[in-house]
Amino acid sequence: MTRYLKLKKSNCKNCYKCIRHCPVKSIKFSNHQANIVDDECILCGQCFVNCPQNAKEIRNDTEAARALIASGAPVYVSLAPSFVANYPGVGIGAMEKALQKLGFAAVEETAIGATLVKREYERLVKEGEQEVIISSCCHSVNLLIQKYYPEALPYLAKVESPMLAHCRLIKEQHPGAKTVFIGPCISKKAEAETYAGIVDCVLTFEELTEWMNGEQVTTEPEQEKNEESRARLFPTSGGILRTMDWTEDNGYSRLTIDGTENCIHALKEIMDGTLSNCFIEMSACAGSCVGGPVMEKTHRSPVRDFLAVDRYAGKKDFVVQTPENSLTKEIPYLGLNRQMPGSRAIEEILCRMGKTSPADELNCGSCGYDTCREKAVAVYWGKADLTMCLPFLKEKAETFSDTIIRNSPNGIIVLNESLEVQQINGAACDILRLSRPADIMGDQVVRVLDPQIFFEVIQTGRDVRDKRMFLAEYEKYVEMTVIYDITEEEHQRAQKENVRKQTVEITDQVVAKQMRIVQEIASLLGETTAETKIALTNLKEYLNDE
Repeated sequence: MTRYLKLKKSNCKNCYKCIRHCPVKSIKFSNHQANIVDDECILCGQCFVNCPQNAKEIRNDTEAARALIASGAPVYVSLAPSFVANYPGVGIGAMEKALQKLGFAAVEETAIGATLVKREYERLVKEGEQEVIISSCCHSVNLLIQKYYPEALPYLAKVESPMLAHCRLIKEQHPGAKTVFIGPCISKKAEAETYAGIVDCVLTFEELTEWMNGEQVTTEPEQEKNEESRARLFPTSGGILRTMDWTEDNGYSRLTIDGTENCIHALKEIMDGTLSNCFIEMSACAGSCVGGPVMEKTHRSPVRDFLAVDRYAGKKDFVVQTPENSLTKEIPYLGLNRQMPGSRAIEEILCRMGKTSPADELNCGSCGYDTCREKAVAVYWGKADLTMCLPFLKEKAETFSDTIIRNSPNGIIVLNESLEVQQINGAACDILRLSRPADIMGDQVVRVLDPQIFFEVIQTGRDVRDKRMFLAEYEKYVEMTVIYDITEEEHQRAQKENVRKQTVEITDQVVAKQMRIVQEIASLLGETTAETKIALTNLKEYLNDE
């Protein structure tokens, strides 16, 4: 599959948001960069819409359209009916005037092709040969079924999309003409190349706007009324059903399903036999085409966009003759043929992620996958790596923190609010003349140190930093820092986890001031995993230098 979406590597920040929003998880992370797996992608554009860093970009075909115009052949535009939502207040006449300034011969509405398509749908309903009929206008839905739910292929209407039907009609009426489709959809670029020879180029509204701005071409706010334009409703949710004549419905129920997740649920029900004797208008985008990825990225106004299309549509059909050629299209199986890992392989990967029991499988979704086992499958396929698991990284960071504390030359003591020793390192044991940590663990700190300074910190809530003290019992001068910043409730709920994270800030203070510290840590101060690793790495380098 030719790449229609690509990654701007410099922009990707490894946030996994694209995976979370990809309904089929067709994204591979390698070298901390997100890459789209073309063979698995259904071109729904959700990665493009939801990327906060604008790291995904659509293939720009403006130069291809320019080349068609430069060829000398008349180039006709098939303009998606959702244009009235993208260009508010502008009608087809005003769009034609603007596009002719760019060199196009004429502009027609794709809704003309939609009229032909709806006639084919009416024929299928009348014949009643399919138990379930799924509309085939949305190429992303077609790809979803072709790749992931081939059992539903028999239910997919073998009817051309309005884009294909209209462009085919243009070429019949104007021999030698070239066609360019303009709309809000990414997958139409793939559909045009899949059914080659009908649509010569596909542009998004975004590409058109940039082109017009570059040529300083503007559109006039004018809209004509045409009652014979009911098919303009096609890009709205339920729009196909609203254009169809249901006088002979053969008992078919009528369903409108939009949004890829909802489509997936519906397909599963169809294959389970739950849905039957129904016509389903199915769209990958929420709100249908007016919610297309380009429109959603640039301006998401679902109510306004729906109303713009609804008000521009007429009550009757376009007057158009059925073309000579058939509107039937082949929709072949495009199975992925991926080998599923066995249970043993999954368990091994889970263990490497620190998940040795079902209780460890948090299914938090931070990696982008719904469950830990889905993530393990992705690791097996080489689409993900272990470091994408944030709880796993957190555990590793905490383990790293414990290692640093144990090996630090600075004495570190961790106390709870009862001044009981929760953690103590070897350096502190040497200072306090303890043979091993177990000699004091769980006991009151008063056994080895005057607790007055700790009481003061607890009572005042103010930390003590860099206080030079003489420990008479041990005949040693020390610089002492005591940090306290936690509520009783937080302490009781997450004492061990918070204490360990507090050590990160303490070690950071050690590095900055190069001092020896004996300290109490009693709260979590909001370190992120990344900040934790940086602080600990800096400390490690400092210790090596010493």
